[in-house]
Amino acid sequence: MANIKSQIKRNLQNNKRRLRNRTFRGSSRAAVNRARVALESGNADTSKAAVLEAISRLDKAAEKGVIHKNNAARHKSRLMKALAATETK
Repeated sequence: MANIKSQIKRNLQNNKRRLRNRTFRGSSRAAVNRARVALESGNADTSKAAVLEAISRLDKAAEKGVIHKNNAARHKSRLMKALAATETK
């Protein structure tokens, strides 16, 4: 445990930010997983809704700085590519 007052404060801030970031990261991961499951099921309507929800969650996480914007863009691109492949079938 830190003895220095500024480090004690910094540890509290880090913990608070970690918990806040965890919610955004976790919700975006869950949304991406739901979208992947929906894409595998083959139902176009539920797949599209799940992918749009995942994109929204990824954008929010990137906006907050929880994940890098290129990381969000890469995931969104792969989801949209998979969605387009299922819609053409």
